[in-house]
Amino acid sequence: MPMIIGLDVGGTHTDVVLLGENGLEKQVKVPTDTAALFNTVLTGLEKITENVPADEITHAVLSTTLTTNAIVQGKLSPAGMIVTSGPGIHPEAFRTDENYFIVPGGIDHSGREIEKIDPDKVKAAADQLERSGIRHVGVVGKFSARNPVHERQIAEILGDRFDRVFLGHRISGNFGFPRRIDTTFLNASIYPVHRNFFEAVSHSLKQKGIQVPIHILKADGGTMGFESSIAFPGQSILSGPAASVMGSVAFAPDYTETLILDIGGTSTDMAVLIKGVPLLAPHGVDINQYKTLIRALKTQSIGIGGDSCVRVIDGELKIGPDRTGKAMGYGGSDPTPTDALFVLERSVGGDRGRAIQGIEPIAAQLGLSMEEAAFEIFDKTCREILAGARQMIADINSKPVYTVKEALQGYQVNPDHILVLGGPAAYFAEHFENISSYTVDTVPECQVANAIGTALSRTTCEITLFVDTQKGLATAPEESFSQTVDLHFSRVDAHRMAADLLKQKAVKLGAQTQDIETELLEDLEFNIVRGFRMMGKNLRVKQQIKPGLIHDFKTISKKIADSCVR
Repeated sequence: MPMIIGLDVGGTHTDVVLLGENGLEKQVKVPTDTAALFNTVLTGLEKITENVPADEITHAVLSTTLTTNAIVQGKLSPAGMIVTSGPGIHPEAFRTDENYFIVPGGIDHSGREIEKIDPDKVKAAADQLERSGIRHVGVVGKFSARNPVHERQIAEILGDRFDRVFLGHRISGNFGFPRRIDTTFLNASIYPVHRNFFEAVSHSLKQKGIQVPIHILKADGGTMGFESSIAFPGQSILSGPAASVMGSVAFAPDYTETLILDIGGTSTDMAVLIKGVPLLAPHGVDINQYKTLIRALKTQSIGIGGDSCVRVIDGELKIGPDRTGKAMGYGGSDPTPTDALFVLERSVGGDRGRAIQGIEPIAAQLGLSMEEAAFEIFDKTCREILAGARQMIADINSKPVYTVKEALQGYQVNPDHILVLGGPAAYFAEHFENISSYTVDTVPECQVANAIGTALSRTTCEITLFVDTQKGLATAPEESFSQTVDLHFSRVDAHRMAADLLKQKAVKLGAQTQDIETELLEDLEFNIVRGFRMMGKNLRVKQQIKPGLIHDFKTISKKIADSCVR
């Protein structure tokens, strides 16, 4: 059985695993240096490949927090946007920042040009962007998913004046003008961060003689080739929470609903599995003020974890959401829930004396013994995590429920089982069961479960095919594909053509043929009528490779689970 590297960058540690015929062949944990994440990743890869023949490793899958952090922390690289107006709401309503230019040009909902591009206006916008030092630009036209001609014309006018130009119709085949603008802007803004990450990892691995295919975990729990991800860096956002979910899927029961709780240092990531299948945010994830078209697993984070700061404010115990660093038992400056576990002697590996120094003042302010205060901190942390989970479930039940397999009409989520992962998972699991009606288990190898899930995830992608039999044309704008068709081209023909294109795209992105399982997401057909005569049909077909785990994941996950039992 081939060996796979999985790497997950966490807020405190970066976990790296090597999976093979014996299950978990090797694991390493390196401190995450947020100021030098490249070095963190490279150190992890170097340690995991030490004394391992390079030719026995088939590929590596990385989940990265670089792009997510850049968005959340407001450290986006300046990017320009050139937008055509078209019919409907004026695009000024969707302005991203000062480097946003609206130029003439319009396409209607049927893909018909109703206003031509003005090349002089495009050149004037480019001149201003160059004067502002902008090197990366996004171009979006309304209904470009139907007809991308204006986006292509603008790209041609821009030529090689910029380092990278992102076209909206290539980023996503979905409709939704405001979301298309935000999605394209984010891709242009985080491109330098992701490109530098790619170049640093690729160069260093090559220097070490390791030349294996590298994949990136996406927000929907699938993976894509590292090199292909350069054109779609936005797909790498939220890969951290996706790793939590995929690390749990391999070990979740397939007969009930399971609540996933990944307890990290800074936060706790949450998700729900229905009979082992993750929930999905199918129309695009929202991150900060940006509403995107990026498909993502349905996850939620709350600002409470093992390293959250513990304080007493107005006589009340307060935990998080801020974090100033490690627990005091590990050399940090502020008391945390992890210090409470040290005091209660439920965790080892840290300096209990230092932890006591942190908890003692808290106990004095609360009028409790040190042990009582430590238990109060631990208990409150667990109860707040469960309260956050109940709120998330209520939010899920307020909207239609989608899994990565299907839409569940009217379905109400009501999990009765919890899977816990993360460093302190075992200690939290026991108390969750004591204070709730859930049955609770820990994920095998819970301290590196995210890296295991990252390694086991399979390649996914999607494709949107448009057919206009009156014009005699089938197009997939994201793929720069077009082919003539006749008036008799049917819906079945469209399904077959889309499936063929999707399989070609998946292989190009790094998918193994045995992992390619397609599914139909959209299937629309409209008759084109002129003067009471049917002139043809408009077809829109969207297909995807189902996110999930690689075909032999059960063999690997069983060996991992069995080794934990022994």
